[in-house]
Amino acid sequence: MPFEWRKHPALQGRLRPDHPDDLQVIVHDGGPRITDRKPELMWVTISAYEGDHFAGKVLNQPEQLETIRQGEEIYFLVPKSGQYPDRISREYLKERPHWIIHPCQQCGFSELFDAPSDLIKAVFPDLPDDAVMEAFTVFCGMCGGVQLIQHKDAVLDQSSMRASPRKWWQFWK
Repeated sequence: MPFEWRKHPALQGRLRPDHPDDLQVIVHDGGPRITDRKPELMWVTISAYEGDHFAGKVLNQPEQLETIRQGEEIYFLVPKSGQYPDRISREYLKERPHWIIHPCQQCGFSELFDAPSDLIKAVFPDLPDDAVMEAFTVFCGMCGGVQLIQHKDAVLDQSSMRASPRKWWQFWK
């Protein structure tokens, strides 16, 4: 059935009434560990969807992004929290089921701008190729806050996830 995404629950209230396949998406070249380019809010017209992710064509020319041009197709999804859908990569889609992405402690953004494997390479460049990460933190692509990324098979001690009562420079309790 064509245009069935118009009824998708995640898109309700996001589509333009006069152009019901168009919405604004946060488009980026990657998060703060990958690029110094800032994300841009761009208009996208939806062309397809599968499950919780969508494909669409970028309608306007980015001002300073280098990895996307007007007319190109992108993939995006609507995060559980956040005002706008977020551009994603095929690699991110492939890896996302294997990770728990904890919302940003500052803004609540519940997705990533980069695939976990790309973040691991950027954050831990000397990590051996056969190493397996159980969890790591990254800077949020939306606000610069902190997000915990946890492998689905990892069991973390909940007490280690709570904020420490000590300042970063204190070595005693």
